[in-house]
Amino acid sequence: MNGKLFLFCVCIMVFLNIETFPQTDVNSFNLMPAPVKISYSEGKYRITKDFTVAIKGNSSERLYNASARTVQRLSGRTGLFFPEFSGAKSDNASSASMIIETDKTGALVLNEDESYSLDVSAQNVSLKAKTDIGALRGLETLLQLLGADENGYFFPTVKIEDSPRFPWRGLMIDASRHFMPVEVIKRNIDGLAAVKMNVLHLHLSDNQGVRVESKIYPQLQKLASDGNYYTQEQIKEIVAYAAERGIRVIPEFDIPWHSTAWFAALPELASGSGPYKIERKWGVFDPVFNPSKDATYEFFDKFFGEMTALFPDEYFHIGGDEGTKVEWTANKDIQEFMKKNNLSGIHAMHSYFNLRILKVLTKYNKKMIGWDEILMPEMPTSIVIQSWRGQKSLFESAKKGYMGILSNGYYIDLIQPTDFHYLNDPLPDTIKLTAEEKSRILGGEATMWAELVTPETVDSRIWPRTAAIAERFWSPSSVKDVKSMYARLDRVSVQLEELGLTHIKNQEMMLRRLTNNNDTKALKTLVDVIEPVKLYTRHSLGVKYTSYSPYTRVVDAALPDAKIARDFRNDVDDYLLSSKNNTEELNKLKDQLLIWKNNDAELQKVIKKSPILNEISDLSKELTEVSEIGLQAIDMIINKKKPEANWFIVQMGTLKKDGSISFGQSELMIVTAVEKLFAAANNFGQN
Repeated sequence: MNGKLFLFCVCIMVFLNIETFPQTDVNSFNLMPAPVKISYSEGKYRITKDFTVAIKGNSSERLYNASARTVQRLSGRTGLFFPEFSGAKSDNASSASMIIETDKTGALVLNEDESYSLDVSAQNVSLKAKTDIGALRGLETLLQLLGADENGYFFPTVKIEDSPRFPWRGLMIDASRHFMPVEVIKRNIDGLAAVKMNVLHLHLSDNQGVRVESKIYPQLQKLASDGNYYTQEQIKEIVAYAAERGIRVIPEFDIPWHSTAWFAALPELASGSGPYKIERKWGVFDPVFNPSKDATYEFFDKFFGEMTALFPDEYFHIGGDEGTKVEWTANKDIQEFMKKNNLSGIHAMHSYFNLRILKVLTKYNKKMIGWDEILMPEMPTSIVIQSWRGQKSLFESAKKGYMGILSNGYYIDLIQPTDFHYLNDPLPDTIKLTAEEKSRILGGEATMWAELVTPETVDSRIWPRTAAIAERFWSPSSVKDVKSMYARLDRVSVQLEELGLTHIKNQEMMLRRLTNNNDTKALKTLVDVIEPVKLYTRHSLGVKYTSYSPYTRVVDAALPDAKIARDFRNDVDDYLLSSKNNTEELNKLKDQLLIWKNNDAELQKVIKKSPILNEISDLSKELTEVSEIGLQAIDMIINKKKPEANWFIVQMGTLKKDGSISFGQSELMIVTAVEKLFAAANNFGQN
């Protein structure tokens, strides 16, 4: 006891306590999400082949398995042959390299304690948490701390106190529009656990398919799924897999609209006359459940009874968004029903439907979640609002007494840059809400809608940007330095690969296929500086996508937030903020532009061998054209040469053209940086 007390006193004197993570230390430790508090010293805990782990106090199967996985991942990264993991529970575990201690087994419920403390000294590692779920979060932090030098692998000596800012930190995966097999779901669950997310929201029905087996209504999987659905055993497997990682699974069956596929199997429940078949196109459609029929609610009573038994979480999502009035207005029986029940308009009818569904869910001890549209005066405050409309809508619902989660600003299918999502806060410090109203903002969810992704590409749209979103949900609101975020994200992105995520490696595979197995270097050079067009503009650029369309083109291989292009833009900004006589920086920019200028000649050779690349031939030429303007601008700056009178007008016209035209639904992401160089050259010439 005396030795431990002495060591504790030494730590108090040596460690520098910091309330929030200084940016330099965030970058040094590469932690994401950044912890709430950290103390550090200059020491290192050296990892040897004798590294062992012991669990002290309360032990759960979940903690045992997580500890075993941690040791295995540590062995995989270091190449060290550790002793077989025993996970021995021991009250006398002082000989172990790492001791894990928890008070109880955590419940997979909202607001469960996920806090932990991690103490790495030069002698050992100690992880303590109130619950085993908190310990799981600490294990992920420990793995991120792993460092290496010429003497081997180590953990830096740190002391961390950590807990999440929001209790609801989720990812929605749309498995309806494009079905996502079990292996896709599992590897993304592992990704969520690695960045301390705790909710997986599965969008399981839409116009394009109902994706869960029903034993009561087998016609659903037979007629409404194209044979692509999760069996009930697979659902149980997914739920158990997530639970092992401290993650809740929430199902969404989107009703009463987004329902065309249901009616391929159950046309008698539709408001229209049909005939109905699974929808192959994307968009908002009119088919909707008939809210005037008792048979509709009898169906949901049985179906939801079956589904709630598969999904143990207390929350159940009913969608409820993007309603149209076409079929309800055209159906005379529904109109008569509305008059008889004093329901004036589509909103009143929708509210009636939701209240009937709420009774069904309450019967099965579930709490209702829905998108913004389900918020109506008649709905009780026990429901949760998921807001796609935005913060204003979310805050208004909180003021009315409703709990809510934010998804607006986290639509990762829109191909927006990471910093856009990162700086979007569910609860900004400037917001005017009472403490009670703020407590109703539970957190947020990133949403991966699947119109334009397949199992091959979905990971590249989720990761690594969702790791930055995870930090927004976990870390203090003061942690928001974009440069630091990007620096840490690069390393976390690579670490996520060990979990089987394909966001990095699948691109090279796609490029090999696109080049017909020819040299991919020139195509990769182009792809590194392009991104798919933003928002949903892909749907309006001359191509009508369906569920049968190819999602194997260059636009699909291109990544959101292309790093090479982003780095070039940053380098240009850094130069413009520095001394304009910095020729070293200018030469660096010039070297990069020369590579891009000369790339088209090589890429055109590949295009001739692979017709699928014809659509980006003009994009490749555009890269040469824009690079040439950048090179001219740099030469003028270096040589202090005044531009010719019409040079500015001609080149500006070219840049505007190249910045607005999209080839193959992709856009060149260096145009704005070249515009800045061009403007700098022109301004120099005028001075």
